[in-house]
Amino acid sequence: MSFNTFGRALRFTTWGESHGPGLGVVLDGCPPGIPLRETDIQPFMDARKPGTSKFTTQRKEPDQVRILSGVFNNGDGQQVTTGTPIHLMIENTDQRSKDYSEIAASYRPGHADYTYDAKYGIRDYRGGGRSSARETAARVAAGAVARLIIPEVSFTTYVCELGGDAIDRDAINADQIAQNPFFCPDSWAATRWETLVDDARKAGSSLGAVVECVATGVPAGWGAPVYAKLDSELAAAMMSINATKGIEIGDGFEAARLTGEQNADAMTPDKDGKPIYASNHAGGTAGGISTGQPVVCRVAFKPTSSILTPVPSMNAKGEATEVRTKGRHDPCVGIRGTPVVEAMMALVLADQKLLHRGQMGQ
Repeated sequence: MSFNTFGRALRFTTWGESHGPGLGVVLDGCPPGIPLRETDIQPFMDARKPGTSKFTTQRKEPDQVRILSGVFNNGDGQQVTTGTPIHLMIENTDQRSKDYSEIAASYRPGHADYTYDAKYGIRDYRGGGRSSARETAARVAAGAVARLIIPEVSFTTYVCELGGDAIDRDAINADQIAQNPFFCPDSWAATRWETLVDDARKAGSSLGAVVECVATGVPAGWGAPVYAKLDSELAAAMMSINATKGIEIGDGFEAARLTGEQNADAMTPDKDGKPIYASNHAGGTAGGISTGQPVVCRVAFKPTSSILTPVPSMNAKGEATEVRTKGRHDPCVGIRGTPVVEAMMALVLADQKLLHRGQMGQ
C-alpha cells in the first residue's frame, strides 16, 4: 500500500516524480466560495523553485502552477472555489536523467535508494522519484490554498541554523528574510553562510539546516486531545518532508533541561478574563490544543545525500562500490525547505480550523 494523502477535514494527495512529465496535488475539503486564482499560488512557488541562486540546485524549473479543477466564475467576475476537489499541476521542464545513470545500479548512502528497492523491488533512480525534494513543490501549491482558509493567521519562517552556525536571536529582523538567498533574519549570519555553502558546493559536499516557523493569530481551541493533537499533527506533517530528521515544538529538547517553574508559561488574566502569558515555552500548544499564543516549530534538515564526494556503498547485487552523484547537486536542501515548512504549517492549521468548526457545529 502507498500512502500519499495527508489531513483529516482538509486532505491533500500529492502525485508525480522528480523526472516525470509533471507533478501536482489534489486538495479535497476546501470550503466553497473562496476567491482563488493561479496568481494567488505562484508567489509561493517562486520562493521554493530551484535555480534561484548559486547556493541551491541549478535545476531550472519555472514551477508554473495550473488549476485544473475545483474553481468556477461566480458571475461577479471572480473565480472561487466550489467545494469540490482542487487539482493543481506543475510541469517538469528541466530534467537531466542522464546525470543519474551511474547510480542506476548502486545506492546513495543517506538516500532512499536502498529502502525503496527493499520495499517495492524497483526504484526510480532519476533523482529519487517520489523520495526527491522535488515532490515538495506540490505541497507548497497546496499550502498556498490552505492560507486562504486561515486569513487570520500570519507566518514568519526562516532558517535559524545552517551547517551548525546559528543566528543571533537578538539580531532577528523579519525584514531581512526576503533580502538574502537563505531566508535568514540575521544579516551577519547570512553573510557567514555565503562562505559556508559556497565552500561545501565547491568541495562537492553539502550541509544541513534548521528552519523555524512561527504562526501568529491562531486562536485558542484548535486541536484535539490524545491522538489528534495539534503538535502531533505538526510533527507528522514536518517529518513527512523529504530530508527532515527532527522537529521541535516550542522549546523542544531544551524544555528537558528546565525546571518546572522555568518551563511553566505563567498566566495572568486581562480585563476580559483572557490569559496573558509570561512566556511561550510550549510553542502555542497545551494538551494538544492551541493556547492562543504563536505556534512555533523548528525542523531539522539533513545534508543532501546526492553529492559529488565519493562515499562507500553497495550495488543491487550486494557488491561493495563507491558512489558519487554527478550533475546539479543541492549544497543545502534545507534552504528551499523554508517555504515547504511554512506550507505544511498552513495545511495543518487549516485542517485544524475546519475540524474545530465541525466539532463546534459551526
